[in-house]
Amino acid sequence: MTLERDHGRRLGRLHRRSLLGYSLASAAGLAAAPILRPDAAAAGRLQEPSAGATTDEWNIETIRQRAGSLEVDTPAELSRIVPLDYRGQIAFWDVGTNQASPQIDQEMEARFWEAWQATYPNIEVDYQNLDYNGMLDKARTAAAGTAAPDLAGMSNAWAPEFIARGLFAEVTPEEFGFNRDQFWDGALKSVTWQGKLYGIPTNNETMAFIWNKQIFADAGLDPETPPATWAEVAAFSNQIKQETGVNGYGLVARVNAGNTPYRFMPVLWAHGSGAYDEAEPNPTYQTALINNEGGIAALQLYHDMYVRDRSVPTSALTNTQTENGDLFASGQIAMMISHPSEYAAMVDRAARATGSEKAVADEIVANMAYALIPEGPVRRAVVFGGDNIHIFTDEAAGHEVDRDAARALIAFTAGAEWSTKREWSGSNPGNLRGFETTWMRERLDEISFLEVTTAMLPYGIPFPVVPERTEVVNVIVPEMIQNALTGSMTVEEAANDAAEKLNALAQAR
Repeated sequence: MTLERDHGRRLGRLHRRSLLGYSLASAAGLAAAPILRPDAAAAGRLQEPSAGATTDEWNIETIRQRAGSLEVDTPAELSRIVPLDYRGQIAFWDVGTNQASPQIDQEMEARFWEAWQATYPNIEVDYQNLDYNGMLDKARTAAAGTAAPDLAGMSNAWAPEFIARGLFAEVTPEEFGFNRDQFWDGALKSVTWQGKLYGIPTNNETMAFIWNKQIFADAGLDPETPPATWAEVAAFSNQIKQETGVNGYGLVARVNAGNTPYRFMPVLWAHGSGAYDEAEPNPTYQTALINNEGGIAALQLYHDMYVRDRSVPTSALTNTQTENGDLFASGQIAMMISHPSEYAAMVDRAARATGSEKAVADEIVANMAYALIPEGPVRRAVVFGGDNIHIFTDEAAGHEVDRDAARALIAFTAGAEWSTKREWSGSNPGNLRGFETTWMRERLDEISFLEVTTAMLPYGIPFPVVPERTEVVNVIVPEMIQNALTGSMTVEEAANDAAEKLNALAQAR
């Protein structure tokens, strides 16, 4: 299985000669900082968020305040990068919207291509919309056969493999009219290999902490106050279980399921650990940190909730977030980590429910609340998700890539306007200027709790940027959790076993 997919995406195959058919079809469907030493952690000095954004500069209030302050003239900006009358051609693969995508996303996708055609009428685009589950293997095969596209939009979970194999061309933000300060540090880190940049962020997203206020009240907890720390998560989870019989926290520990690292790695990083040193500003990925003091403490927290307190579902060893969503919707768990789209999903469930189930579902929606993910002794952290756009090398594409046409499409896609509009319902602009636009203000007004998950972006840390990233976070880390929770190893033994495997990967790299 792949890593968790953070959002729905785009629809259609676009080629200049088939643009009319695409437009008609679309219209028919429309109506981090360095690790603190233990003494600093003990003193309670938490690290500041990444990307140079302090909590005073980037929080729920300031996100709303800055939205709507920027007017963007996209064609004028692009004309300074590549002349608007430039003639060229480019092949572009991406994961697109489909019939299940929200109508607004399909509408914005159609507008995206209409605006592109109006801006660069002489650049021919052969666009292939690929299914998320199939694109990775297709891109691998195409690159191996020197038949890769010129450009590809890819999840930041996939990029390290292609970068390490020398399949992506090196880029700089400046050649597209950008600078590094317009992107999150975590986003740039996800496409940086050996000090060089191999992609431009198009969108980024992070998750938030969700709780049921009524269950909190029933357990004797303040319904308006979520846990501030991971230690409180464990304490609240136990109190909820003891007082109500409801499972407190939606723990996920399944092996080879993307949901597991998206929920455990924030705990690991919050305690001053990591698989490697991915939470540091300039990671080397050479030595495992997972069995340091913080890593053992994070794993112990999971052990305490599952084994000692039994305050989480016994099915956590096989659950994904899909099952947790079902449990939350039926009032069987009180806390979980997820996206802003989780609220919309709960609203949809309530609308479909009937009889007594509808009353329960309506109550869940009414009592659903979002907050920042809790802190650990060292930092607050969340997985930094999103997508980037890459240029394949001439060798991988099997021909000389039209670099100017590529520059135009990347500048268009990753600029303030379309990095905001094209990711309307499920993500955030990769370009920080997008947060200042009127379109961002509209999104904040339309999407419940978006400002909370957006406020988590400065705390985002990407998974290790190594070719074996999927094995690291989807297999080695979950197997460590399983070993500790099932009792096949002690917590320390499980952490040491994981470190041994991670170090072996690093040595063989």
